[in-house]
Amino acid sequence: MMRRRAMGRGLMRTAATTAVVVGTAKVVGGSMDAHAANKQAEQQAVYDSQQAAYDSQAQVQQQQYEMQQMQAQMAQMQQQQAAAQAPAAAVAPAAAAASGGLTDADMAKLKQLADLHSAGALSDAEFDSAKQKILG
Repeated sequence: MMRRRAMGRGLMRTAATTAVVVGTAKVVGGSMDAHAANKQAEQQAVYDSQQAAYDSQAQVQQQQYEMQQMQAQMAQMQQQQAAAQAPAAAVAPAAAAASGGLTDADMAKLKQLADLHSAGALSDAEFDSAKQKILG
């Protein structure tokens, strides 16, 4: 009977030790799971940040490309306008000579003054004064 009690106590001791080991393993395992989850969240945050920076850079590059395309279109339109005005410019010197001897440069200055005046950059008095200087 003594042997049975000793054996019962040994089993109890073994069961208690096993319970402590299992409990410790659960705590350590839970801690490791939490650490892994935190690390994964940090890595996701870094990835999200890098993705946002990449997206922003791609958007800037797209805008730059669109600006270049618009500038190319504007340059092409300006060339077309210059080509369309070229025949008119050839007729202008003859017309200028007939209209009192104004040169192309004088005509360009008058046009520039008119543009500044219509934009509100020059008052009526300033416009008239500058116009009289050009016309002589």
